[in-house]
Parts: sequence; C-alpha cells; structure tokens
Amino acid sequence: MLKKEITVMHEQGLRARAAALFVQLANKFTSDIIVEKDTKKINAKSIMCVMALGLGKGQKILVTIDGPDEEEAMKDLVNFLEETQLIL
Repeated sequence: MLKKEITVMHEQGLRARAAALFVQLANKFTSDIIVEKDTKKINAKSIMCVMALGLGKGQKILVTIDGPDEEEAMKDLVNFLEETQLIL
C-alpha cells in the first residue's frame, strides 16, 4: 500500500475535463485508488465522486493506492496531478 500527499496544480483544478482524464487514467490500473480531502474519502475511479470533491488548484489531497500495480499507478497519477496544464 502506498500513500502520498499531492497538491493539485492544474489551472482549473480537478473539474470537468481534468476530472474525466484523471478517472480515465485511474481506471487503467487494477489497484484500488482512494483520494482523501479533509474528512472525505472517495473512489478515484468514479467520475461522480471525483467531481463531488470540487478540487481546486493548490488544494492538497492524500492518495492511497493498494494493489499489484500500485507503484506505476502512483507515479502516473502524481505526474498527472502535478502538471499545470492539460496535455490533450
């Protein structure tokens, strides 16, 4: 199990298009991926859950990943969240 605190760096935060791309990336992995903000814990593979967090630029989240591909998943998700602009 891996845990890491990450600061969201996208200009618009993790809303709409960025949230959809984040969920799409999370779903490429078989590991369980949980995102925590304050007291809320959500499944990172659910677009509705990710959008409900309403993450803005500069907000800190805790990402927990548990499974066979957890290291690759953490690397890719951290890279995605720390980018300042979407690369389409």
